[in-house]
Amino acid sequence: MRQVRGVLFLDYVKMVRTFKGDTIDPYLGDDEIRHLALRIDPNAWYPMSVFEKLGVAILATVARGELFPVQLWGRYSAEQLHKAYPTLLEPKHPVETLRRFHVLRQTFFDFEALTVPSIHDGEAQITINYYMGEQAEEAASYQALGFFEGLLELAGAKDLRGEFRSRAWKGDPRSLLVMRWTEPDR
Repeated sequence: MRQVRGVLFLDYVKMVRTFKGDTIDPYLGDDEIRHLALRIDPNAWYPMSVFEKLGVAILATVARGELFPVQLWGRYSAEQLHKAYPTLLEPKHPVETLRRFHVLRQTFFDFEALTVPSIHDGEAQITINYYMGEQAEEAASYQALGFFEGLLELAGAKDLRGEFRSRAWKGDPRSLLVMRWTEPDR
């Protein structure tokens, strides 16, 4: 069973708990509802299956099926993760920041959901595979795109551009995200 760390799981739980729009209940089963009632420990492990269903519920209700708000949420989450892990960011050094993320990401998932196999000035290749259903995989990949945009921006990168070269939600073995940027003045 694949798992996600509570620090990421908590964001989804908070979003579902505070949602004030149309009912989110049709998207949730007993397991998800049970987790919504729990106190979430940021350092504990939680099932990816519940994380996935919460994500689909958020996409359908909060984001109304649109990926752009999901991407924006990813950007916002970079700042939140930096607050939780201050050593993640190396100001004015996007490459070093991505290297730190690559090491730290092992603490977020108990499987290789995200890897950064290639990093150099102005470009990084990031592989993504959460092993979820198509809808959840696509949304989570766009959230990851936003996260990396936000993280690189915090590190001083300019002119950010992200492009999916392959897509796990379309049947590829994994998603390949290529991020390009202009290095900051030092």
